[in-house]
Amino acid sequence: MFYFSSVSVNLVLSHIKIVLMETSHPGNIGAVARAMKNMAMSNLRLVSPKIFPSADATSRASGANDILSKAEIYDSLSDAIADCQIVLGASARDRTISWPELTARECAEKYAGLEGALTTKVAIVFGRENSGLKNHELDLCHYLLRIPCNSDYSSLNLAAAVQVVSYELFIATGQREESTIGDKDADPLASQKQMDLFYQHLQQTIADIGFLHADKTQSVMRRLRRIFNRIELDTKELDILRGIFRYSQNHNKK
Repeated sequence: MFYFSSVSVNLVLSHIKIVLMETSHPGNIGAVARAMKNMAMSNLRLVSPKIFPSADATSRASGANDILSKAEIYDSLSDAIADCQIVLGASARDRTISWPELTARECAEKYAGLEGALTTKVAIVFGRENSGLKNHELDLCHYLLRIPCNSDYSSLNLAAAVQVVSYELFIATGQREESTIGDKDADPLASQKQMDLFYQHLQQTIADIGFLHADKTQSVMRRLRRIFNRIELDTKELDILRGIFRYSQNHNKK
């Protein structure tokens, strides 16, 4: 997988167009815009939407108004994809004639995760809310795009389908946003020497409070070591635990 800077990622995803066919409910257009912006996508094309622009679309966009304001409207699918080199039609329905298929992840790896994708203009077409894409519309597509899901209930709403595909595209670019919430990595991991002192203190504490029997000391300590080694304690956590040990030892003496 190739990894791009945030500027390059936006460039890659700017070559991918989300195309909605004859959307019935304007709120769905707004929800799609929101899903796209979550994943750094910006190009939305609408083919003969029933109602647009609309206050419902703006409301459901929840701040993705820039995508709505730049959305391009076309009279036909042919016009909407005229400048694209690869066209994928999203559909959950089986077709009488077999069609080359890609899953959402395969699509992302093929057209967002490769360096060559920078110059490939891709359209991903989503059909009507109630009936999807028609066969003559699929005739314009290179691939049938599938989103693997529960075979007993495979119908995703429009915004959810766009969200899944957009997520896969975003991840395929290699872009990662590290969480800035909390104190992650604020304190270094405890050294081996610090852990040795910790285990000595732990063993002495559970002996002081009468938890350990002499004949079980070795097996219990081995299991406790396994527990704390899995956790990978940092120095702050180590200090807290040893404080608890000291308190327990003093309380036992009293």
